[in-house]
Amino acid sequence: MKKILILSITAILFLASKSEAQTAEFGLKGGLNVTGLHNNFTNSLDPRTSVYVGGLLHIHLSKNFAIQPEISYSCQGATQNTDGGEIAWRLNYLVLPVLMQYMFDNGFRLETGPQLGLLASAKEKSGGTITDIKSNYTTGDFSWSIGVGYITQVGLGIDARYNLGINNIYNIRSADKIQNRAFQVGLFYQFKHL
Repeated sequence: MKKILILSITAILFLASKSEAQTAEFGLKGGLNVTGLHNNFTNSLDPRTSVYVGGLLHIHLSKNFAIQPEISYSCQGATQNTDGGEIAWRLNYLVLPVLMQYMFDNGFRLETGPQLGLLASAKEKSGGTITDIKSNYTTGDFSWSIGVGYITQVGLGIDARYNLGINNIYNIRSADKIQNRAFQVGLFYQFKHL
């Protein structure tokens, strides 16, 4: 998975370097995460609602196409209600998506691309007890993102994105598999032509 991501990023950056029409715009972004842990052993997990915050580099390849590498801190995980109370799994990632964007109609965007997530922390909260469970999860998460967005003339925009986890992030040797899922909606601001 990591090889595919590295090859994808290399190819995109090569294309960007060969483009004569490219301009780059830095930006900031943040918003709401609604995340889950897709698994093959229980259907009773509820989503975790949290936040993400980060930055972006929007690189125009032509009038209608761009690539957008990003870096964000993303709070993810899931919750479960049991007879003993709520259990929360808090998995926090440094995420690095590289998106291809198609731009049309004066501000609308369609986007898709790979995303690498690096596990920053993993904790389980049950009642008043918080347990570090980072060793139970892989350090890397490979996802595919798809989304839409709109940017105004002044550089302020809104976007929505779905991140589909592809690899098994559960590190315990068993038949159990866990994959990340995340729906994001947020605001971004692009500084013009820096």
